[in-house]
Amino acid sequence: MSETCRIDVWLWRARFLKTRGLAAAFVEGGAVRLTHNGVQVRLDKPSRAVRTGDLLTFARNGQVTTLRVEALGERRGPAEEARALYSLVTT
Repeated sequence: MSETCRIDVWLWRARFLKTRGLAAAFVEGGAVRLTHNGVQVRLDKPSRAVRTGDLLTFARNGQVTTLRVEALGERRGPAEEARALYSLVTT
């Protein structure tokens, strides 16, 4: 089985939201779509798993962002470390 990480933890580690609580509320609000193995689902629980290679789509600050999860991370580190966790996907 591949390694996984909770979506709220990953969003926090990747520095998209300031706290894990804000990340959990963001996911619970239905703001995040996950594409895994070609199947897209709207996430509704912060405990949902994300894996390396998954695509995430969400809107923040009026902009839709689609990114590929490149790594899960071990901690919430500096911005440079956070940027290594994902790559932006151009549509």
